[in-house]
Amino acid sequence: MAVHPIDYRYGSEEMRRIWEEGNKLQKLLDVEAALARAHARVGNIPEESARVISERANTKLVRLERVKEIEAEIHHDIMAVVKALSEVCGEHGKYVHLGATSNDIIDTANALLIKESLTIVENDLKELRSILKNLAKEHRRTVCIGRTHGQHAVPTTYGMKFAIWLDEVQRHIDRLNELRDRVLVGQMSGAVGTMASFGEKGLEIQRLVMEDLGLKPARISNQIIQRDVYAELMAFLALVASTLDKIALEIRNLQRTEILEVSEPFGKKQVGSSTMPHKRNPIRSEKISGLARVLYSNVIPALLNNPLWHERDLTNSSVERVILPESFMLLDEMLKNMKKVLAGLEFFPENIKRNLYLTNNLIMAEPLMLKLTDKGMGRQEAHELVRQLAMSAFQNGRDLIEVAKENQTVRKFLSEEDFESLKPENYIGLATEIVNNVIAWIEEKELKERL
Repeated sequence: MAVHPIDYRYGSEEMRRIWEEGNKLQKLLDVEAALARAHARVGNIPEESARVISERANTKLVRLERVKEIEAEIHHDIMAVVKALSEVCGEHGKYVHLGATSNDIIDTANALLIKESLTIVENDLKELRSILKNLAKEHRRTVCIGRTHGQHAVPTTYGMKFAIWLDEVQRHIDRLNELRDRVLVGQMSGAVGTMASFGEKGLEIQRLVMEDLGLKPARISNQIIQRDVYAELMAFLALVASTLDKIALEIRNLQRTEILEVSEPFGKKQVGSSTMPHKRNPIRSEKISGLARVLYSNVIPALLNNPLWHERDLTNSSVERVILPESFMLLDEMLKNMKKVLAGLEFFPENIKRNLYLTNNLIMAEPLMLKLTDKGMGRQEAHELVRQLAMSAFQNGRDLIEVAKENQTVRKFLSEEDFESLKPENYIGLATEIVNNVIAWIEEKELKERL
């Protein structure tokens, strides 16, 4: 019976297949087979033995049940794999695992699992990028109120919101590509990293194994790949989660009843509450924000795994059995939910405009101040004057521009035409150009990826 929600609730089948027990066993066998082939190429074992080991290093012959049976007897996971593989290889089994230590196999197999997982993450990020790019294009001129400290500030556009997220997602794609060079690394270096068990051909054996598996060889290790590598990976996954959390948080706030400018999609038969039939809760966005907290927390144990005793101890192992699959599965769930939310995002234009004018033009205080300075009033004098006018307008529930029109000092500087220009839709600066620049940069990135 399943216990952890990633077994039945979170993550795609595609990501689950990577981290399920059978595939993890297959990756361990793949490494053992690559090691045998490397030994054969340098003349350490017969080519026939390498061929037999390679042919039989699969989960159809090396059964997971048998591996578990052996482990229950000997209490060592990798030796259980070695014994199970050796059993099906007959006389050639004596060459299985030759010269290797357990983490030569584990860490290299982990790199293969991480490699497959990062491919899924990258594909989801690129799909998310495409969705955000289209939203930025479509809404680059959709003027809305900008908020700082939760208060109405000055106008911005929805295109700016989407382009900011788009730019951030692209940084994650760039980070992922840079990360691969440091994280997709394997080792074949023996008990304490000296390669003594492989003799003079140790470096060549390691190089051959990693070329075979499509990984980079570690420049140096002790018994394990150093865990700053895993810590960087976990920090990257958490950083992606923080962006998804950021987007989800904004959507949740904008979907609040009293704001309701946008809403995540709501299915025709979807139920919002077990007792309140009217509810349209932002459940996908809330799930994204909730799962992000788990990914944040997994960074700490990854950092604690880097300092180990001497050439290594075992305290990192049990932790990684949990945080690696869990983090990838949960991020996978978050990415796929965010794609659904943004692809089906619902807009309420009438509420966007209502909120833009909600403060009776108090949000035009800055452009009013700048208009006065442009006409010759000192900046500090203009700021204090407009501040007083804004406080008066707020206290009396009046329109700021109308209050300003009644002020004789303001009248000395501004004409009716100046007052007429002071509209929220006119005060978005270079927002459209900024958004267009981001979109153009993204499209250039996409073009380079296709070449």
